[in-house]
Amino acid sequence: MKHPFLIGITGGSGSGKTTFIRQLRDGLDHNQVSYLSMDDYYLPREQQKVDSQGVFNFDRPRSIYRNEFVRDLEKLCAGETVTRQEYVFNNELAEPKELVIRPAPVIIVEGLFVFHYKELRKMLDLRIFLHAKDNLKVIRRIKRDQIERNYPLDDVLYRYEHHVLPAYEKYVEPYMGKADVIVNNNTDFNMGLQVVRAFVETKI
Repeated sequence: MKHPFLIGITGGSGSGKTTFIRQLRDGLDHNQVSYLSMDDYYLPREQQKVDSQGVFNFDRPRSIYRNEFVRDLEKLCAGETVTRQEYVFNNELAEPKELVIRPAPVIIVEGLFVFHYKELRKMLDLRIFLHAKDNLKVIRRIKRDQIERNYPLDDVLYRYEHHVLPAYEKYVEPYMGKADVIVNNNTDFNMGLQVVRAFVETKI
């Protein structure tokens, strides 16, 4: 089996990574493109670090099952299928699904720390960075966390100020210069999406 082409996608919380990837895959044959999200590799709440106010901090490189994520990516590259329980961000109203990720000619790897993890960064063939202004990201984060994850507004704002933004500045933004493609999503990412999709089609 030919080694798959690995695409890493990162960006701050609220930059539009998930939407970008969904729209990218919607225009492609799903049998030809697999998707591995770091969101499904969070450690359980009880294993996360607690800050001085007693709030769990999920925005740290050590908040992820790093070795398991890299291991599963290596399995996909070797032609093996990966199964993983969906992580539902401690939303009691959500029922987690069993995810089945199959090998494919192109594998999209997404998450906050895909460039920060050195061994993972070296595996990537194409590095894409989703960029948006901080005020837009926090608005998008509020809408997403209240609707999809059932988080109260005060909690969302506290985490953004004390966890999300500091983590972005320390673990995500410094790697923008290592990206092959920077997609601006202040208004929309349509042009960037078309360019990336056209390139991916050449790898299928």
